[in-house]
Amino acid sequence: MIPAPTIKVKFLLGLFVIFAASFLLLNHFIVQIIETSNEKIITQDLIGLKKNSSVYVKQAFMINHFGNDEIYFRQMAKDVVEELRQVTSSEISAYGVNGELIYASGNWKNSNKAGDDLDHALNGKTSYTINYTDSTAEAYYSYPVVIDGKKVGILRFAKDFSLLYEQSRHILDVISYVTIAIFAAAFIFSYILSRNITLPIVKLTKASTEVTNGNLDIRLSFRRKDEIGRLADNFRTMIEKIKAQIGRIQKDRDRLEELNRHRKQFFDNVTHELKTPLTSILGYAQMIKENGQTDEAFFDKGMNHIVDESKRLHDMVVKLLELSRETSDLEAFEPVLAGQLLQDVCEGMKFKAERYRKTIRCEVEDGLWVDGSEPKLRQLFINIIDNAIKYGFAHTAISVKAKLVTDRVHMTVANQGEDIRPEDLAKIFEPFYRANMRKSKEMGSCGLGLSICKAIVDDHQGNIEIRSADQETSVAIELPYTKPKKGNIE
Repeated sequence: MIPAPTIKVKFLLGLFVIFAASFLLLNHFIVQIIETSNEKIITQDLIGLKKNSSVYVKQAFMINHFGNDEIYFRQMAKDVVEELRQVTSSEISAYGVNGELIYASGNWKNSNKAGDDLDHALNGKTSYTINYTDSTAEAYYSYPVVIDGKKVGILRFAKDFSLLYEQSRHILDVISYVTIAIFAAAFIFSYILSRNITLPIVKLTKASTEVTNGNLDIRLSFRRKDEIGRLADNFRTMIEKIKAQIGRIQKDRDRLEELNRHRKQFFDNVTHELKTPLTSILGYAQMIKENGQTDEAFFDKGMNHIVDESKRLHDMVVKLLELSRETSDLEAFEPVLAGQLLQDVCEGMKFKAERYRKTIRCEVEDGLWVDGSEPKLRQLFINIIDNAIKYGFAHTAISVKAKLVTDRVHMTVANQGEDIRPEDLAKIFEPFYRANMRKSKEMGSCGLGLSICKAIVDDHQGNIEIRSADQETSVAIELPYTKPKKGNIE
């Protein structure tokens, strides 16, 4: 398949055709104008020549008292021809009324050569013909000599107009050279202009092809402020927007894939966590049913196990309901004095900390207001401090601090205890995920507490982060600060 001609080729070809046609038409019209002008000049010159020569002949007839007979014209033909030759600077020949040559000036070699002008003169008309030989142009002019209304002979002039035609050819050559020069300059300018236009278009075409093939890493550098420069800027902006849209789509896709993975893992964990106590309850119930009360010790052990597993199952269901409520319910928030609430939780948790042989040190600034739900924030603080109590070393202190930094309320809960591995920290907020710690099973955790905490913080437009190193674990919580309304009492 033959490729279609490019815009550059079409542009240059079109300009060439236009300029070539314009040059030919201009040359044709100029030639016509020059030829018409030369004919007018020659005609006027020959008319003047006829008038002057006619007047001279008539005066010669009058001076010599000749009649108007042809015989007298033959007698005076030599004198008339020589005299007119000197006056008009032309070669002259005299003919009788029948076309017979009477006399011709010495330098006129073609005096005996017949022509259309002589034939017209024999018929009583005035005419001239122009002969072109090499670089010469000679006009032959014949008219009948009439004296008192009677034709007595014919005068024929041969005048050289080579200079006139040479000047005309020179003018035509100059015009042609100027036209060709203008054409060449215009063609060169058109070529540069077409190159200046088509090269960026070619680059844009290649870039759009790359984009079509999926390559968005295209760099276009046009230092231009015209329409093509703006087009290139728009093209770059379009590519950036496409890349941004594709990036967002990829992020959304990855987020959905991660969400689906978490959802599957969540339901797998829920199924596993609910199935374990139910299986244990069902097993002991069947054994109690089969054995009855024959083995009182086994009966008491089985009933106690069923009760414990039922409580654990109940707690797990309650936690799931809380997690579901935190991630789905949207309730109206109001200003809450978060610092005071955190102090109240620390006071309430001191008794449990003492049972675990720990102490709580609370340092909270005044006026730490946040916009939120007091019950949810209380549950958040209880879960965080409860984890610090359960997983910290004995005979250590739990540090609780809260302060205002710029427009954020910063709260930290730190305890001394076993380090949490980095791989566990990355997944610690996932539902049912439990770090591999020696006391996790012992405390009866189902792995939902921190998931609920994360949901509460997210619901309050905050951030929560856990760090663990050098046998110290700290939970950092940031919540947006809000100014108290009138009527709120700290």
